[in-house]
Amino acid sequence: MVFQQFNVFAHLSARENIAGPLRWVHGMTSIDADRRATELLDRVGLSHRADALPRHLSGGQQQRVAIARALAPNPSVLLLDEPTSALDPELVNEVLEVIRRLAIDDGLTMIISTHQIRFADEVADRVAFLSGGTIIEEGPAHEVLSNPRNPLTARFLSVMEADKTPEAVR
Repeated sequence: MVFQQFNVFAHLSARENIAGPLRWVHGMTSIDADRRATELLDRVGLSHRADALPRHLSGGQQQRVAIARALAPNPSVLLLDEPTSALDPELVNEVLEVIRRLAIDDGLTMIISTHQIRFADEVADRVAFLSGGTIIEEGPAHEVLSNPRNPLTARFLSVMEADKTPEAVR
């Protein structure tokens, strides 16, 4: 699982945030855990920051460490809870690009809670809209996002699209 607030260990380097749980929870040797951590840091574009502590990483870099840590035990499904919500707008794309590669290039199954509609349309096979803890609409991503049937879904998508309109165009 990848959380909104990164949840990386502040006192551990990027590499150790990934390798540590592999040793502590999964019983890997230090050599194998470090090898896997190095491989995953490279995969998320952070091999050059392997020894950095979280306080020396941007929010986007910390989230990529959290993604690498979640990938470390080779899960069959990755859960991501608003993985870009705690990021400054300029850092969102670096995290979305990592998730995009995992979905499209690697075919990893993911369940993502997100408000990034354009991203969902691009990478998701299916979407579900929730209101009050209930699924109000679900189906093939592009179909639901381009032609919602439920009025609540349509209103949400309309508001999200309006929020992206530059002030000069409004």
